[in-house]
Amino acid sequence: MSEKERAEDLEEILDGDTPETKEAGTTNEETKTTEEKEELSVEDQLREEVAKEKEKFLRLFAEFENYKKRTSKERMELFRTAGQEVMVSLLPVLDDFDRAMKELSKSDDAEMFKGVELIQNKFKETLKSKGLQEISIKAGDAFDAEVHDAITQIPAPSKKMKGKIIDVVEKGFSLGDKIIRHPKVVVGN
Repeated sequence: MSEKERAEDLEEILDGDTPETKEAGTTNEETKTTEEKEELSVEDQLREEVAKEKEKFLRLFAEFENYKKRTSKERMELFRTAGQEVMVSLLPVLDDFDRAMKELSKSDDAEMFKGVELIQNKFKETLKSKGLQEISIKAGDAFDAEVHDAITQIPAPSKKMKGKIIDVVEKGFSLGDKIIRHPKVVVGN
């Protein structure tokens, strides 16, 4: 090797262009660009991981919010119908009051009738304030299988009464939007 070739090699080494890099076809600048690309790809990978974790967090947060809403709704429904068992157990007492009022109306003792009527009204109002509502039906109303409970069918007294309620045997009640006792009726066929 001549002095000139050695000087060129030394210059190339200082510039970063070694015979090995020349053979590989890369320079020092190309190596830097590749390293930057690797760094960018690492940054991109980290960004993707952060985006994935952020999405996971948002989904978890939304799921938790839905859970809170659902449990709150269930709790409100529980409070609304918490006294349902008590109400159902008091319905026969309410029926007994109605029967007693019918019998007392036949009596001559107006003061006793008035006193029992006051107690009955107070009892009804108390139950009503707790959400109990009477399902209003009367003879001649159309029969609805989802609301009414048909205990028997009898021949209709007229053609107009076919498929209609002939008599109400037992009143029905609802607590809020839920029917806790279906009215028992006689239907004409």
